Amino acid sequence: MLITADRVLAGPDAHTIHDGAVLVRDGLVACVGPREEVQRCAKPDEPWLAYPGATVLPGLIDAHVHLCFDAGQDPVATLQGQDDDALFPDMAVHAEQLLSIGVTTARDLGDRNGLALRLGEQVAAGTAVGPRIISAGTPVTPHGGHCWFLGGEVSGADEIRSLFRRNIAAGAKVIKVMETGGGLTKGGAKSWESQFTPEELGAIVDEAHQAGLPVAAHAHGTEGIVAAVEAGVDTIEHCTWMTPTGFEVREDVLDQIIEKGIHICPAVSPHWRMLPQIFGAERAEAMFGAVRRMAEAGARLIAGTDAGVQRAGFDGLPASLAFYEHLGLPASRILAMATSEAANALGLSDVTGQISTGYSADLLVVDGDPLADLGALKNVKAVIAAGKRYEPTA
Repeated sequence: MLITADRVLAGPDAHTIHDGAVLVRDGLVACVGPREEVQRCAKPDEPWLAYPGATVLPGLIDAHVHLCFDAGQDPVATLQGQDDDALFPDMAVHAEQLLSIGVTTARDLGDRNGLALRLGEQVAAGTAVGPRIISAGTPVTPHGGHCWFLGGEVSGADEIRSLFRRNIAAGAKVIKVMETGGGLTKGGAKSWESQFTPEELGAIVDEAHQAGLPVAAHAHGTEGIVAAVEAGVDTIEHCTWMTPTGFEVREDVLDQIIEKGIHICPAVSPHWRMLPQIFGAERAEAMFGAVRRMAEAGARLIAGTDAGVQRAGFDGLPASLAFYEHLGLPASRILAMATSEAANALGLSDVTGQISTGYSADLLVVDGDPLADLGALKNVKAVIAAGKRYEPTA
């Protein structure tokens, strides 16, 4: 398959090749460069897809989704009202929604009974339509803790090891730990309250790393963030720096995050513009300011939407990325957050996240130039995942 366009964002630095082309063979990028050069590598009978006025960029990565939730008013109640046989087809629909907007890799950070793992296997086998799925399986939480209803309640080292074994046997590629509470869980710990002691969290991280798996820590509260950094987690989810009275970005801890190379996924809702109405203008601005401060300091931010929770649909990544534009980040950095930087955080930096020879042919074609106008990401012309062009099933 030969793909030509006005622009191709190629290589690890996503530099612009004008009048560029990408040659795809056997699911991989066989050649990328100026159109005339790449055309000489193509065989006469290979399909040619021409997109004048368009840009080819790496497929997007949503680093924080929950395929088991429906993004409705009460996703937990909906989940609890479905058995696995009813839930699984809905999750497949959610996966296709992600792919349809150009998300070719998604990290699922908490599901029930390994359903996201099963769906990921079907996508890889070609029997289901969706992005590459990197799944945590069942998240780790204390009894009655945040997202207890997903089945990951643990107490003590033996129960933690047992849950790890189940997740690993099912194919999990990351361990998700609920270090603090969250608003999704009614009656549970507050978002700023820690759920594990620093010693318990350290033991969880050590156990996961011994098994060769990275750890993604759900941490809203400043105390929880401090514990996560000290424990050596690999990514911090949300990282909102909440306290009982407001928000407090600890500069010394932020320095450690940067020094240790810990990635941060703020998991910004596609409907972030509604936050001033929901939380009040002053509180929302404090939340925005915390992300701005991390960005300014040079923290390794990655893109994620928390798709599946309230108001966070599976088609919302472009709207979520607009948040970082609102903060003043350049389009080049924002695109990296959703491609190469995210691939690095997910352990896929040698597989996807860039258009380079030998990489998976995960490509997004959009009308216009997203480096000049990030809104171009909404103008999808084609999606290619692992070398296969997405064709809507309905």
